[in-house]
Amino acid sequence: MNKTRKFLSTAFTLTGTIIGAGILGLPYVFAQSGFLIGLFWLIFLGAIVLLVNLYIGEITLRTKDTHQLPGYSEKYLGLWGKRIMFLAVIFGVYSALLAYLIGEGQSLSKLFTGGIEYSLLFGVGFWVVMTTLLQGGLKRLKNIGYWGVIAIISIIFVVFFLLFPGVRLENIAHLNMSKLFLPYGIVLFALLGFTSIPELRREVGQDRKLLKKSILLGVLIPIVLYIMFSFVFVGVLGKNISEVATLSFGGILGIILLLLGIFTMMTSFFVLSFSLKDYFIFDLKKRKILFLFVSIFPLILYFLVYFFNLAGFVKVLGIGGAISGGIMGILILLINIKAKKKTERKPEYSIPINWFIIGILSLIFLAGIFLELL
Repeated sequence: MNKTRKFLSTAFTLTGTIIGAGILGLPYVFAQSGFLIGLFWLIFLGAIVLLVNLYIGEITLRTKDTHQLPGYSEKYLGLWGKRIMFLAVIFGVYSALLAYLIGEGQSLSKLFTGGIEYSLLFGVGFWVVMTTLLQGGLKRLKNIGYWGVIAIISIIFVVFFLLFPGVRLENIAHLNMSKLFLPYGIVLFALLGFTSIPELRREVGQDRKLLKKSILLGVLIPIVLYIMFSFVFVGVLGKNISEVATLSFGGILGIILLLLGIFTMMTSFFVLSFSLKDYFIFDLKKRKILFLFVSIFPLILYFLVYFFNLAGFVKVLGIGGAISGGIMGILILLINIKAKKKTERKPEYSIPINWFIIGILSLIFLAGIFLELL
């Protein structure tokens, strides 16, 4: 694999992790609060998430051994750091996998039957396919991430140009300041890809200088696509948007949008499951219980939420993003400042950090958790 292909493949792995169920919830919350408010949160939190991702990349480059985030937490913060990171990662990953099963079940049911009555059946079918694919190795991860993201980008551009002529400026200009903080949790969820950065480090291999550029491109692509996607949805439909945005249209356009949702969630589901698999292998050394916690447990959660109606699509996204993303973000900042002092090798890049930066970003994350719980 030449360096250009490796660079794109690595960046697309991150993009594929980030673009998941979150994109399908963005138009709904943008329409409720106002597109410009949603745009502010997307750019503001996007810059923060990009910085944190670069911090994780630097941590992986300063460390000789392969770990997932809980492993780096234990190495640089101790057992307490590992335990908190473990809970944050597990909560975030399972929230995401649950959201993907909900979204895929509804999307596939709508695609093949015209309604969402058979969403449970199709959700289980999607789980079977993804569990089978997960038995492959890193090469399969690269192929699914690379071609999945190309499909996602292509479909979003098609949707953008199809819907753009119907955009009405009054829908874009609408603001509802009483819902200023509504987009926070879902926007943060839609931007999260922290757990895939160690995978990127493995993918670049000896070409470590590619890591920083891959992270930059891998985060910027979703931000641009989110703006395009939300702009045309809100501009055309106003507030008449389903919580799962791709269920809002019918006809040929509806089919295209359903395919978009299916591709995005499929790609992200696979990459997140692969990261969870690596955590049990490299950090916990628990191969025997791998299938139970990586594959069976998300299915159990899906059944519980479905049969007892415990949470909706948007609620899962918002809570998962604010709580998991906030806690992981704070811990990553602390790990980075420790890793700089205990570095095992000279990294290919270094991002400045100090306690002022840690304090400001931590306050933002904590405020988001507090507001989401309210």
